Amino acid sequence: MTQRNFSHTPINLAEKLGRIPDLWQQRVVAEMNDYQFKLVRIEGDFIWHDHPETDEAFIVIEGHLRIDFRDGSVEIGPGEMFVVPKGVQHKPFAEEEVKMMVIEPRGVLNTGNEGGERTAQNDLWI
Repeated sequence: MTQRNFSHTPINLAEKLGRIPDLWQQRVVAEMNDYQFKLVRIEGDFIWHDHPETDEAFIVIEGHLRIDFRDGSVEIGPGEMFVVPKGVQHKPFAEEEVKMMVIEPRGVLNTGNEGGERTAQNDLWI
């Protein structure tokens, strides 16, 4: 059994978010089993997409996020979390900048199978 690098230093989310240069470009800050904890800054409208094989968790740190669904929407504020079930089409939107964490399995693209200019490169650590 191999052991990953282990540190006794906590991850400072505010410091890590301050190092993300661009909107919609998520960065990995930790892994647990096969799941990645990704920080991202967003503003504006995203694209309709889904993740057919996995749920996706959103945790808002700062700002107010709206996630649109084909049959409604949910508003998520600071300190709140929402899990989008696998296979459900959704579209995040932020009227003003939102800082949040996304938790999903390693290798999941932020745009699902839709692709396009908003697709972030995977496995970029900060």
